Amino acid sequence: MITNPRVSIVSLGCSRNDVDSEELAGRLSADGWTLVPDGSESDVVLINTCGFIEQAKKDSIDTILEAAEAMTGNGKVVAVGCLAQRYGKELALELPEADAILSFDGYADIGQTLRKVMAGETITPHEPGDRRTLLPITPVDRPAQRDEVATPGMGPHIYRSRLDDNPWAPLKIASGCDRRCTFCAIPAFRGSYVSRDPGEIFEEAIWLGHNGVREVLLVSENSTSYGKDLGDLRLLEKLLPVLVQADGIEWVRISYLQPAEMRPELIAAIANTPGVVPYFDLSFQHASNSVLRRMKRFGGTDNFLDLIGAIRIANPLAGIRTNVIVGFPGETEDDVQELADFIEGARLDAVGVFAYSDEDGTEAVKLPDHIPDHEVQARFDRISKLAVRISEDVASDRIGQDVLVLIEAAGNLGRAEHQGPEVDGVTTIISDSELAIGTIVKAVVTDCDGVDLIAHQVV
Repeated sequence: MITNPRVSIVSLGCSRNDVDSEELAGRLSADGWTLVPDGSESDVVLINTCGFIEQAKKDSIDTILEAAEAMTGNGKVVAVGCLAQRYGKELALELPEADAILSFDGYADIGQTLRKVMAGETITPHEPGDRRTLLPITPVDRPAQRDEVATPGMGPHIYRSRLDDNPWAPLKIASGCDRRCTFCAIPAFRGSYVSRDPGEIFEEAIWLGHNGVREVLLVSENSTSYGKDLGDLRLLEKLLPVLVQADGIEWVRISYLQPAEMRPELIAAIANTPGVVPYFDLSFQHASNSVLRRMKRFGGTDNFLDLIGAIRIANPLAGIRTNVIVGFPGETEDDVQELADFIEGARLDAVGVFAYSDEDGTEAVKLPDHIPDHEVQARFDRISKLAVRISEDVASDRIGQDVLVLIEAAGNLGRAEHQGPEVDGVTTIISDSELAIGTIVKAVVTDCDGVDLIAHQVV
C-alpha cells in the first residue's frame, strides 16, 4: 500500500459543491493524502459531481469518462457529490468507468474508503433514498439528531483545505432545503434544512481570512431560512455584523435568498451593514402568479416589484440578480409576456434564464400541459435576449457611479460590490500600476462593455 497516496479533486457545479470539495480535501490531507492538481499524476481522481439539471448531469458523466480515459497504471476514478448521491447503484451500473460511487455518508471516512478502492476492493454502491426522512419534520426538533446525519460541507473549518488561491471563497451556513418546489429534486438528495452553528461559521470565516480570502460568499440552498432550526428566524441578520469582524475578511456576500422569506430587518442588514455588500440574489423563478403556484412558490409581479422597490429605497445602488425558468408545464403566452414585462420593469443587474426540463422524482414531471421542446427553446431564446439587453442597459446606468472593486485577477480585473463571483460580470480598473490581487480599490465607472464595467481608480 502506498504510504502517501496522491489524490486530485475535480469540483463541478455550484459554490456549495466547492465547499464540499474543500472539506473532502481537508479530511484527505489530514489522513495523509497528498493533494495534486493534475489527475494524471494522482493515484485517485475524486470527482465531486453535480446533479442539478440535465446538462449538469451530462457534464459530470463526461468528466468521469474523460478522467478514466486519461488515467494510467492502477489509478482510480471515484465519483462523489450530488449525482452520485442521487443515483447511487443505478449510476454504478451504468458507469463502470468509475471505480466507486460514494454517498454523502462516506465523506467522514473518505481517506480509508479511497485506500480500499486503491487496493482493489469493491465498494458496494448505496441505494438512493429520500434524505428528508432522516431528520424530524419540525425544524426545531432537528438539533438533537443532526450529528447522526451526514451533511456535506458542514464540518469544522479544520477539515477544509483551499483548492485555489482566489481572494473570495464560499462559506456554507446551512445544508438542505424544506421547500417543495415542484421543479426541484435537491431536497430529496440533500435532505432537510440544517443550519450550522454561528460560532463555527465565524471560526471558519477567520480561517478563510488567514488563508488569503478577502470576500466570503455565504451559501446554502436557502439562506433566508438560516437559524429556523436553531430557534431564531432572525439569526442571519444577527450573524452578518459578526462575520465582518473576522480578521482578513473585507466583504461578506449572501446568496440564495427566497423572496417569500425576505423581511425588512434582513433587507436593512444586507443593504447597510458596513462590510456586507449590498447584493441581493433573489430566487424569483418566474413572475406569473399562476406559474409560480404550479411551482409551489409564492408571490408574483406586484410582490416582487414591491420587494425590489424596498431594497432600492434602503440602498439605491444595491445589486439585484435573479434566476427564472421558462417553459414550465402549463405556461401560457400571457405568462411569458408577464415575465418579459417584469424583467423590463425590474431592471435587474443580472438575470439567469433556464429552459425547463423534467427532473427525475419531481412533481412537475407529472403535471399536465407540458410544452414542446421547440417551444421551450423559443421562449428561452426570447427571454434570454431580453434579459441580456436589460442587464446591459442597467450596466450603462452605472457609468459615473463610485464603486469599490475587489481585484481578483491579473490585469486589474475584479468585481464591484454589485457583481457576484463568476456570474455577474466583471470590472476592469484603469490604473497607473498593476494592482495586487485581493486589494479593494475605489474607482469611478467610466464605460461598460456589455454587463462588464470599466472604471478609473480614484487615488
